[in-house]
Amino acid sequence: MPRALSLLPLVVAALAACAPAPAARTTATPIAAPATPTLDSDDRIRIAEAFRLGDAIGDSIWPGWTSAPFAVLLVTPEREFLVRHPRPSADFTRVGYDSLLRSEVLVRARTLSPALLATFPAVGGVPTIVVGTPRATGKSSTEWVLTLLHEHFHQLQTSRPDYYARVGALGLARGDQTGMWMLNYAFPYDSSLVQMRFGALAAHLDSALSATAPDVRQSHWLAARVARAALRAALPADDERYLAFQMWQEGVARYTELLAARFAARRFTPSAAFAALPDFVPFGAAATRIESGIHAGLRAPLARDRRVAFYPVGAATALLLDEENAEWKGGYFGEMKIER
Repeated sequence: MPRALSLLPLVVAALAACAPAPAARTTATPIAAPATPTLDSDDRIRIAEAFRLGDAIGDSIWPGWTSAPFAVLLVTPEREFLVRHPRPSADFTRVGYDSLLRSEVLVRARTLSPALLATFPAVGGVPTIVVGTPRATGKSSTEWVLTLLHEHFHQLQTSRPDYYARVGALGLARGDQTGMWMLNYAFPYDSSLVQMRFGALAAHLDSALSATAPDVRQSHWLAARVARAALRAALPADDERYLAFQMWQEGVARYTELLAARFAARRFTPSAAFAALPDFVPFGAAATRIESGIHAGLRAPLARDRRVAFYPVGAATALLLDEENAEWKGGYFGEMKIER
């Protein structure tokens, strides 16, 4: 409830206390209590579809993914709705149990941006997906559901007991306690040498993923690994750790989003209610769009995309690691990098 509305009963009570007593008894007109805020029906359908898809995927993409929390905080223009959260904070009010979501739903007045798409310990110290509606985030319903799976993978990352200690051990925060260093780190994006070597890495990854002939694909993958070594040699140790961390964290999350879309296209039947939404897109088309976005990112200049350029490089590396060594995920949480 917005703060102005929360103060309204106090204002009414104060006015009533100051008013003169009526000269004659009158019949009071009952004032209806404000209705309990509820989730919009389309939002319920979308969140439920994300949970259905997550349940269908299970641990087939990532070992232990089902052990991660799947708490969601939906930010609407006026309110925030909390779903599947194990430890809600006291500022939330219970709405009731939702059988479609298989969860208690809680609500509070909006405190966060409706355009957010992020995962962090927003409530009760639990990694929580904080997300605006498709309209606010500029996504179709299908893209929005896949984004929740992307963020759910971040929940797997950040719910590991040693995650924050290991992030701190990278030594990249330089006194920043807010976590904003992950976005604002002073990487040498404008260095001509770094641009050249990063561009060579991205180009070989793009060519490897685009190749249909196995020998051509393997040739570009080997060239990409040589280019990655050359880029590593051009970077100071802190900058190399930052690049490797972003590839590990954000690049692999984008890779996971693509795998979730491919899984949904091949092995998941959308619910009738979800498929009936006006902006529904088949999951196969969404997978194609994500893959095309990875290729487009590999072809974009580092000087323009800056930190975001690391995401497609990390995603492409993970896709090619799948072909080289199907067991690579077993060591994923051992170090905050995906290259050995």
